[in-house]
Amino acid sequence: MGKHNKSRRWLFIVLIMLFMIGIVFVGASIFVVRTVRAEFGPPSVNLSRAQQVIFNIELFINREKLLNPQNVFGEEQLFIVNQGESVGMICLRLEQAGLIPDAELMRIYLVYTGMDRMLMSGQFLLNPAMTAVQIADELMDATPGDAVITILPGWRIEEIAVHVAGSGLPVSAEDFITAAYAPSEDLVAILPVDNLSSLEGFLFPDTYVLSRESSLEDLLEKILLNFVDQVDAPLVDGFERQGFTLDEAVNLASIIEREAVVSEEKPLIASVFFNRLAIDMRLETDPTVQYALGYDESWGSWWKSPLFISDLSVESPHNTYQNFGLPPTPISNPGLASLRAVAFPAQTPYYFFRAACDNSGRHNFAITFEEHLNNRCE
Repeated sequence: MGKHNKSRRWLFIVLIMLFMIGIVFVGASIFVVRTVRAEFGPPSVNLSRAQQVIFNIELFINREKLLNPQNVFGEEQLFIVNQGESVGMICLRLEQAGLIPDAELMRIYLVYTGMDRMLMSGQFLLNPAMTAVQIADELMDATPGDAVITILPGWRIEEIAVHVAGSGLPVSAEDFITAAYAPSEDLVAILPVDNLSSLEGFLFPDTYVLSRESSLEDLLEKILLNFVDQVDAPLVDGFERQGFTLDEAVNLASIIEREAVVSEEKPLIASVFFNRLAIDMRLETDPTVQYALGYDESWGSWWKSPLFISDLSVESPHNTYQNFGLPPTPISNPGLASLRAVAFPAQTPYYFFRAACDNSGRHNFAITFEEHLNNRCE
């Protein structure tokens, strides 16, 4: 009888302890939820119950990171959110720019509040002296005063035109294409090139910020002046040592830009083309065929890939499978690394290269055609 009473007593104590633990847990949970709501607002209605629990805990534990600035002595900087960019990528770039301390925590905050569905594309003036919460608020409203035009390395005129038309400038894609293929005398005079018939190759890849009232001529002038600034005397001297004029160097760089995936291989690819040109061997490079083919409706791209054997016979002065030497004009707008590869190519015995079979973007190089054939993927 005594043992039975003792067991009941222990059971009662355990139940009391569990009840007290439960009260503490519920109280702590309520405190966490209230604190998070007080500092970050109510959760989005789109959250699942599991997300509400996890996000409340994450935000409570790390709330100081969201409520304190990353650097109180920071300087204002331009931050651009591209159309269609994922929330995760935006947060990662914010962290890389030194604007926030934790990309994943920022993503959680945006999803918790529902702000992940309201982020605007455009340009923002942000400062690491702002808190992550303040930065999130800024991303809700893009600055409407300026237009931002980004030119990516390897784009051709038509691809740039589409981006310009959607930038907020009063410029249509058609007007941009017309002006770029038939530039005014004032624009041509900016470039130290004789008999320039097109701006293809000279539209330097970069991000350009202009007021939305800027004209097409303003934009093109700014781009060409940037080209002249970037292609400095040492680079031009390098072209001349290779026996190239500026327009010839840009021409070859435009091909290298389209061929290379891994930037460090660009001097090697340049060496192959130099070696071929030295023995009057056709360049036989696919991007020139892609340029000659133009826009492919079925592929939805200006750069058809893969090419068919029949494509290599396309009648065009740009087709380097059919014609010797460089094409008559550049085929894309190369970046600085491709231009440097022409000025300072590697010295190699290679005459061939083809994509490696490991999907790394790298190439296998060969001296003889037999070695080149052995490098093909099975």
